[in-house]
Amino acid sequence: MDQERLNFHPNQLLIGPSLYVPGPALFLVDPRRMEIERSMSLLQLMDGEGLMPSAEEEIKRRNAIDKLSKIVMEWSKRVAYQRRLPGSSIRDVSAIVLIYGSYGLGVHNDESDIDALCVGPCFATMAEDFFIVLRNMLASRPEVSDILCVKDARIPLMRFKFDGIPFDLPYAKLNAISIPENKDLLNPSLLTNIDEISWRSLSGVLANSRIIQLVPNLGVYQSLLRCIKFWARRRGIDGNALGFLGGIHWAVLAALICQRQPNVHLGALVSIFFHTFAFWPWPTPVILEDMPQNNISIQTSLMPIQLPSSPNDYCYSNITRSTFNRIRKEFLHGHTLTKDFLRPDFDWKLLFEPFSYAKNYSRFLKIRLSSPNKDELGDWVGWVKSRILSLILMLEELQGFCDPNPTEYIDTDLLEPNIVLFWGLNPARSNNIDADSIKEAFSKNIFTGYEGPTGSIELKVAKASEFPKTKTSSGSKGTRACWRIVDGNQQRTALYSKHIPGYFVGYLVHDGNAVFSNVAS
Repeated sequence: MDQERLNFHPNQLLIGPSLYVPGPALFLVDPRRMEIERSMSLLQLMDGEGLMPSAEEEIKRRNAIDKLSKIVMEWSKRVAYQRRLPGSSIRDVSAIVLIYGSYGLGVHNDESDIDALCVGPCFATMAEDFFIVLRNMLASRPEVSDILCVKDARIPLMRFKFDGIPFDLPYAKLNAISIPENKDLLNPSLLTNIDEISWRSLSGVLANSRIIQLVPNLGVYQSLLRCIKFWARRRGIDGNALGFLGGIHWAVLAALICQRQPNVHLGALVSIFFHTFAFWPWPTPVILEDMPQNNISIQTSLMPIQLPSSPNDYCYSNITRSTFNRIRKEFLHGHTLTKDFLRPDFDWKLLFEPFSYAKNYSRFLKIRLSSPNKDELGDWVGWVKSRILSLILMLEELQGFCDPNPTEYIDTDLLEPNIVLFWGLNPARSNNIDADSIKEAFSKNIFTGYEGPTGSIELKVAKASEFPKTKTSSGSKGTRACWRIVDGNQQRTALYSKHIPGYFVGYLVHDGNAVFSNVAS
């Protein structure tokens, strides 16, 4: 038997009815049957890891979305009344909630948040009507809790829990009074002359919509994307804030594989995914469909991935040299593990083994963020994370490499609320790092422009023996930059509409911080 037949490649699955597989003894197997069995075992593993939502949770989420949609519709008519539109026009006014992200693609689980977009009429502003009027309407509802106004972000949004389910709600304003539920957001007439923030907010919805249209089998695509995102979390390469790939990046990469292999089962798709991107000729962009481009240059990203909804936009990326190399290394590792996935002794669990930072690095940059108040810690951590890219670039310049581990830990020896990060350092250069000088340079960045209660930051070089044995805290979206909601007994300033003289819309509460109150309008 020649060696070529033993070097199995996933694309051979479509070539013949049988295949020789190496093992203790050589024997003839049906590749289609083996492919299906491997796919079923992978689905069982995913189900055992809790990656599938329960039926009860699905009903709860649908009900929460329906309630939020009704509130948003009521909000649009309230704002129309505040603008003193004619009664006939107010009857026509509407706003809608569109779901995107993992929930919109159907790859969420019971712990996932819901990415929802509020699409409002042309007269409803973000600063006044969204962040004050709608926020106060939500705050008055008993089902809503933990509202945060995230204003210092590339895409401003409100973050809250509705019936205990976490929501992220950005805002987009269209050039229309009525936003019908059956509208086609890909219709150019609805997208003309919208502002930049609205376009950014819409990009996730548009991308989701286009991906669903482009993949040949939605169910298979959903299974592949669940699997890849789970793998990325386990291997520590998930999360745009720290320079890795985020949800939209993984969604496009998985869609490309499904597009190219419409008749292949899940197990083979996973193998093909890793083979494809382990040897992808970056920075050649990943593009789902050929579209005419308006003579623009490709985004200067190390891993450009085009948004499928627009020929001129690429997925926003914070990838650096270090994170690029880490992602490529993990693609190669995944390829090594899955290239012979029909082998009799193959086990999917090996693919999802958590990345061992303690075994791979002898020294770490230990970053501890703390605050006297637990509620204020989220503000402080969020602000630091929004500027964390500068720290990654600083470490790259000093030692050529760093590995920003996304996992958050807690220092149990510290009484104050805190989170701790352990970033892997270059073993060849980590002995000469001056943590104090790095802290001084990074502090100039994070303490400039921050208006909230200042927390503390400690940086030190730690040995592998100091690395936590177990994870004590998971990274969450709740620690991104946000504006706090403070107690109504604090000093307040009445806020009146810029559009209607004398019309009261709510209070600003301030104790040195620009934050909104809980007073309903």
